Amino acid sequence: MDAPKARFNPRPEMRRLIGGLFLAIFILCVLVGVVGLLTLLAQVLIEGIPSLNWNFLTTKSTSRFPEQSGILSAMVGTAWVMFWTALFTVPIGVGAAVYLEEYAPKNKLTSFIEINIANLAGVPSIVYGLLGLAVFVNSLALGRSILAAGLTLSLLVLPIVILASREAIRSVPWSHREAAYGLGATQWEVVRSVVLPSAVPGIATGVILALSRAIGEAAPIVVIAAVVFITFVPLTPVDRFTVLPVQIFNWITLPQPEFQSLAAAGIIVLLVMLLSMNSLAVYIRNRFQKRSEE
Repeated sequence: MDAPKARFNPRPEMRRLIGGLFLAIFILCVLVGVVGLLTLLAQVLIEGIPSLNWNFLTTKSTSRFPEQSGILSAMVGTAWVMFWTALFTVPIGVGAAVYLEEYAPKNKLTSFIEINIANLAGVPSIVYGLLGLAVFVNSLALGRSILAAGLTLSLLVLPIVILASREAIRSVPWSHREAAYGLGATQWEVVRSVVLPSAVPGIATGVILALSRAIGEAAPIVVIAAVVFITFVPLTPVDRFTVLPVQIFNWITLPQPEFQSLAAAGIIVLLVMLLSMNSLAVYIRNRFQKRSEE
């Protein structure tokens, strides 16, 4: 019986050379991305730090005088939009995840729903902006308001929250449910007292990461808000508004070099908010993970 033929090149020197070549290519690819990111961050910091001061954070925007222009209106608008986005997204997303994982029967209808939720997570954000313009702004007559933007961004991040929550619920060991059922608990009591407390770290992490994506979206907000500058701080859900990405974009389009520095300072503020939210997600996950291990 003949010996099986070797699948690889029998020359070890050639194999090591090819392996080292591919390793060098992969490292080069990583370095290109890292160097490009560091270059952009360095440029933003150099241009933005001189304009980043207390007056910049507490002053409203203006299109004529860069030295008197600030980011207060955009920050308040961003906070309002994120509040309404979270208010609509969290209960609906978590509720849908609980239903699909704990209550829904496994049939063609639920499979169809699951496939569409996964597909909706990959839809371009501008499509949600056009949908929000047609439904919330025009059909429901909400106008170009904070509430319309919050509902639009809720549609954008809702699939992400559902998928993350489902994964968190699915990760709860089935033995925990069986132990609760053995003690006479109903299905809702099991979900409320066993499943959801154990799934909180994953759910919270998914929600925060979804909101951090929503806070950086500019395309749907441009469609909904259509505001270049506002000279007031929005105080109610029906007020017109602007958000940080839109404000940064508007400053970049202005010809004066002072506005370019303001745009860089706005990018720094936005990056700080995004990194803070991501750090909060990591902290919550690690804290609850340590508690569950104890």
